[in-house]
Parts: sequence; structure tokens; C-alpha cells
Amino acid sequence: MSGNIYLSLLVIALTIYAIRLLPFLFLRKNITNVFIRTFLFYVPYVTLAVMTFPAILGATDSVWSGLAALAVAVVVALCGGSLFSVAIAACAAVYVVELIIL
Repeated sequence: MSGNIYLSLLVIALTIYAIRLLPFLFLRKNITNVFIRTFLFYVPYVTLAVMTFPAILGATDSVWSGLAALAVAVVVALCGGSLFSVAIAACAAVYVVELIIL
């Protein structure tokens, strides 16, 4: 039983190491393809969004208050709000929606 755990950890470690090592081995020149460069530019933002979105919806008592907070945060951010103002507006939206639901 414990041997399977160690084997699984070894396979996971080798997979992660290979994923990080392979680009260094095969990509010696700069990437000139515009599509690939654009794709690689947006990968960190998409990864952060994919990890954050479920947490936003599940952080409150209701999915509706999470959606309201997300919508308000997006609107405030698009209007040029600072990180602090976006966070305060999202918290206020959750508070108001939770009051309405109860």
C-alpha cells in the first residue's frame, strides 16, 4: 500500500520535472510565431482566473452573492478602480445580497 504512494509521488515528481525541463531542452531560440507568443503571454492570467473563479462562487453562503460580487468587482475594475476599491465593492455586494436573501 505505502509502496504505491511512493511510486505515485515519484511519477508526479518526474512529470513535473519533465514539464519544466523540456522547454529548456528544445526551445533554444526566441519564439517568433505571433500566435504562440500571444498564447504564452496569457497563460498566467488564465491559470489565475481558473483557480480563482470557483473560489469566488464558493466563498459565500449563496452562489448568487458570489456572482453579484464577481459582477460588481469586474465593473469596478473596468471603470479603473484600485485593488482596494474593487475588494471593498465586492464585499459590499456580498453583504447586500446576503441581506436580501435572508
